[in-house]
Amino acid sequence: MASEEQELREGLVQLRVYEGSAQAIQARLEIVSAAMNEFASASSTLEGVKAQQPEAETLIPVGGGSFLRGKLGDVTKIIMGVGAGVAIEKPIEESIAEIKSRLADLEKARTSLQQQLTQTVMRIEEERERLGEIVKKRGGDSVAVL
Repeated sequence: MASEEQELREGLVQLRVYEGSAQAIQARLEIVSAAMNEFASASSTLEGVKAQQPEAETLIPVGGGSFLRGKLGDVTKIIMGVGAGVAIEKPIEESIAEIKSRLADLEKARTSLQQQLTQTVMRIEEERERLGEIVKKRGGDSVAVL
């Protein structure tokens, strides 16, 4: 009887650990998805800008759904962040290729995180079933472990 109670306690602790892991993975998935949206938007914007002539009129987003009217300068090169607060001037084609490469890397990360989340959710379900069986074996009614 005491060993079943100990097993039940340990199972509940393990269940909480799995749930915490699932929440952390979900948070990382949201961050990766947001980054993917940002890079996809940048890629699309650069593809559109590439086709424009210098001095073409454009709208420049300033946030909050607000825009400034402006004119494009040199559309053959852009300033691109490369990390650690450093930005360099690159040809637009090279920049688009770099953004697409980053998108591919983020897609791999998202796939990996989704697999981890699926595995963790499976472990949660298995642990809930196991704990439910222990409770049932002890003479209790079936219990849903939330």
